[in-house]
Amino acid sequence: MRYTEISGKEIVNVSQGMRLGVLGQTDLEIDPRTGQIKAFIVPSYKWFGLKKEGDEVRIQWESIKKIGEDMIMVEME
Repeated sequence: MRYTEISGKEIVNVSQGMRLGVLGQTDLEIDPRTGQIKAFIVPSYKWFGLKKEGDEVRIQWESIKKIGEDMIMVEME
């Protein structure tokens, strides 16, 4: 799967029923040896998405349960 295929999808935590962000607004942590994605790093925004707030949410690749047509479902505490 290519990044362009998953870019723009909403990330939802199914454990808490909470929207975490959109994949186009995240950073990726990539393993330099294998080139595989290790984690998504989702910044916290305020002011209608214009200003980054302090904390970030780190989503490990193993937390992804399903990549659908419109969203990526993750399970995390």
